[in-house]
Amino acid sequence: MIHLDPTRKHDFVFLFDVYDGNPNGDPDAGGMPRTDPETMQGLVTDVAIKRKIRNMVALLGEGKPGYDIYVEAGVSLNSQHERAYTELGLTEGRAAETSAQQWMCQTFFDVRMFGAVMATGKKTAGRVRGPLQLTFSRSIDSVMPQEHGITRVTRTREDDNKETEMGGKNTIAYGLYRGTGHFSAPLAAKTGVTSEDLSMLWRALTLMFEHDRASGRAEITLRGLYIFTHADAFGTAPARTLTDMVKVERAIPGDQPIRDFNNYLITIEETPIPDGVTFTRVVG
Repeated sequence: MIHLDPTRKHDFVFLFDVYDGNPNGDPDAGGMPRTDPETMQGLVTDVAIKRKIRNMVALLGEGKPGYDIYVEAGVSLNSQHERAYTELGLTEGRAAETSAQQWMCQTFFDVRMFGAVMATGKKTAGRVRGPLQLTFSRSIDSVMPQEHGITRVTRTREDDNKETEMGGKNTIAYGLYRGTGHFSAPLAAKTGVTSEDLSMLWRALTLMFEHDRASGRAEITLRGLYIFTHADAFGTAPARTLTDMVKVERAIPGDQPIRDFNNYLITIEETPIPDGVTFTRVVG
């Protein structure tokens, strides 16, 4: 399958929606859903999507060589660098750093795919520029963040006087988000990305919300994954020309609030796809 070829450039669009949840809380705003203050469109950072991909790869690739995760909760980055030095029996120095960097690329999926700055600590592994870059995801329409008060009847400590404690949850009623990604074949050749890695990436993207359920993310669903594969490593058409072919339009009057995925019409303008570009519909 051509979309699994790491020697070609790939550009892709993904769509996901959320019902009564918080797809990406902003710590600078008390955990409220991120928004563009001028348009009130919802935002989800690339970092949040990468976290979900990492978590899914950790599940799918558990125990499989080459599918460890470098940026992992509860594990210091410097200790990951030290693993390379220990495994290879290296001492400090430029040659050791180069060997450690190669080992890191071979061992960690997210280093191969996303890149990493591994220049911290005494045992360093340099910097790797990853072939995959993601944009912020942005909702098609504006969203309205809401804060909901909740109560808890159990006490935290035995000596607490109050039996009822107050809390809150932040949500939006509904939002359909669109994000894009870009895969560079020349950079993939430097980090050692394989066809199996691309297969893992696409599968992780399709499943990343299925195993990320929480009270504030119970109803987040991937609605579309559309891949444009170029004929060569450098691309045969501008990425924007291709990703703009995925059209999302309202199927109801503009003055009505959107509350369901079926209120949108998704179309793919496949007819004007340039020569040398192959379109793959994975989801949607």
